[in-house]
Amino acid sequence: MTGSDAASARIDTSRPHPARVYDWWLGGKDNYPVDEELARKILVVDDTVLRGARANRRFMQRATRVVAEAGIRQFLDIGTGIPTEPNLHQVAQGVAPESRVVYADHDPIVLRHAEALLHGSAEGSTDYIHADVRDPDTILRLAAQSLDFGQPVALSLVALTHYLGDAADGDDVHGLLKRYVEFLAPGSYLVLSQVTPDLNPEAIQKAAEHFRRSGTPFFPRSLAEFSRFFDGLELLGPGVIPVSGWRPEPEDVAVQAEGIVPVYAGVARKS
Repeated sequence: MTGSDAASARIDTSRPHPARVYDWWLGGKDNYPVDEELARKILVVDDTVLRGARANRRFMQRATRVVAEAGIRQFLDIGTGIPTEPNLHQVAQGVAPESRVVYADHDPIVLRHAEALLHGSAEGSTDYIHADVRDPDTILRLAAQSLDFGQPVALSLVALTHYLGDAADGDDVHGLLKRYVEFLAPGSYLVLSQVTPDLNPEAIQKAAEHFRRSGTPFFPRSLAEFSRFFDGLELLGPGVIPVSGWRPEPEDVAVQAEGIVPVYAGVARKS
């Protein structure tokens, strides 16, 4: 466990947190009334969110399995959220028990659960960093205590970039991702998913308004905007595609029949 000095950090229950809202949508119990209130408001205006939360989770599992089967043995998952099994380390170490996984998140409740639940295989390692994605220097420095960045790493930011803005004097999300990717060795992978307005614009606009009123910035992106995150990388087939269609398994095919999921996903390799 890295960054455990944050164990005493106060959990702010006065405003919703995206990870806890997401947990409510997944049927978890690690959320507070303020999170449930926002989750229910968004569900009223966007009835795809429950499908989307489940689809995102399954995409993470499929993408992790794909890159692990391609030989990746190191994983950095930023914006981990509330641990909901199966977790990334369970998928990766299910393919290769020697895999090393580092999770990073800045919500104290995630730290609490990580300490209790994130136990990896005996052959590999599973560690947690309490840090914000906007602080790449800290995340990469602490992750380097467990990962060898001279070797390929799978960098995963699933359902995270839509909480980060584009402005150069703000989050500068494209510049931020570029810093992370530049730090990775050739042969590394980038795994992303992102809410889009393309497939259900009215509902996503209303959902974004609810997020922003709650104090949570929210930035749905078009196909072209999302695809920019992969500039300079080699996209794996089938490219950037709605999340349930990325190398779907039978359960994902069934979900596609339920209706749209306004989320894009992609996996790319650094050459």
